[in-house]
Amino acid sequence: MKHKFPVGTRVFFTASNIARPAASGTYEVIRLLPTDGDDCQYRIKSSTEAFERVAKESQLALG
Repeated sequence: MKHKFPVGTRVFFTASNIARPAASGTYEVIRLLPTDGDDCQYRIKSSTEAFERVAKESQLALG
């Protein structure tokens, strides 16, 4: 399975209500991670947060 967003891409992250609460908004793709089942995963970072998040491709859109 191929990742849709390359490193450095600005994406809009939509938080899932099922997982831990997270702030939706614009993030930058920092690293490509292995897939989780049938969904690619990414490490993303917001300029307004001091930490990185892990997001599934289904939670991301071009920002």
